[in-house]
Amino acid sequence: MNQESESTLDNLTYLYRIYRLIVGLLSAGFVWIIWPYISNVVLILVFAFLFTTLLLKSVDGLERRINSRGLSVLIVTVGLLTGIGIFIGSFISKLSQQAIDFSNRIGQDTLTTEFNKLGQKFTALVPGGLAAGSGDFSSTLSSFVQMVVENLAGMAGALGGFLLNTAMILIFTIILLAEYHNFKKLLVSFFSNKYFEIGLTLVHNIEKSVSSYLRGQFLAAASVAVMSFAGLTILNLFGANLTLTVFIGIIAGLANLIPLVGPFVGMVPAILIAFMNNIGSDAAMAHQLFGVIPSPFYVLDIVVMFIIVQQIEGNLITPTLVGKSVGIHPMMVMISLIIGGTLMGPLGMLFAVPATGILKVIAQEMMFVRRNAHLL
Repeated sequence: MNQESESTLDNLTYLYRIYRLIVGLLSAGFVWIIWPYISNVVLILVFAFLFTTLLLKSVDGLERRINSRGLSVLIVTVGLLTGIGIFIGSFISKLSQQAIDFSNRIGQDTLTTEFNKLGQKFTALVPGGLAAGSGDFSSTLSSFVQMVVENLAGMAGALGGFLLNTAMILIFTIILLAEYHNFKKLLVSFFSNKYFEIGLTLVHNIEKSVSSYLRGQFLAAASVAVMSFAGLTILNLFGANLTLTVFIGIIAGLANLIPLVGPFVGMVPAILIAFMNNIGSDAAMAHQLFGVIPSPFYVLDIVVMFIIVQQIEGNLITPTLVGKSVGIHPMMVMISLIIGGTLMGPLGMLFAVPATGILKVIAQEMMFVRRNAHLL
């Protein structure tokens, strides 16, 4: 009789596992089908949670001082937005002033002459005169500018969508900051009394993992900013005549938070400023990288410098800092970045490491429960 009972129990356990597998597959299929419709909302919520985690300590600390949650959230968010606005406004103002000085210093004839010289250099470098058939370089440049202008409508639409998503992230971040501890209590309340302490520990460890990841990312961004500034300063010692190096370094560091695209964002304003500052200079036009490779206006020097910074950051700084901050081996960080990038592109790489950290925390808690189930 006991053997029959054990056999029946084994069969029920086996059927229950099959049932759970089927339910899991159906749930995954359902999420896969509706994901295109909910992905934008999910990403907004994820970004809002990351920003909330980043600002939470500041809000909590200020609340203890002034004893007002709403006012604390308002002061922190307004302060952050004001700082960002001042930085962006100051950068745009200085860049605009530099553009005005450039337009006053360089006439249309000089600009056309320099473009033609640059075109001749490019034509001479391409084997077999491949570029020769493309006509006058200034005409080619004009066609390129016209193409950019024609695509401004699409760029404006993308910018509008970005601003809308940013506004939604800001709204959700403010709501989460204001009600964070209530949301946390609600989440923990879903755990039964038997698993209450485990649930509380799980939520706390996830918070700790995400905040540590963000701290590691910002340390990596700060490293990129410092290295970019140092690299631009070194180029100036060799006559690159670059200005706004502090702004460019900060932009490169912040943009580094966006995988793949970010590390090279600082390259664009650096090249633009190098062009504006050096056009009309025969020495800058004739400059050669390493004394061998033609690099008019130090463009290739800037590209090489940013590539070196990106390689140091991607292969040394991020795996080490971020891996240590979330308690994941640097090799596992690289693997998670590859998997995230394969599944979701740059956004997948952005969320790969914190997602891996969260899965690690959940796995550790599940193993703890399994090992100590007899004590619960």
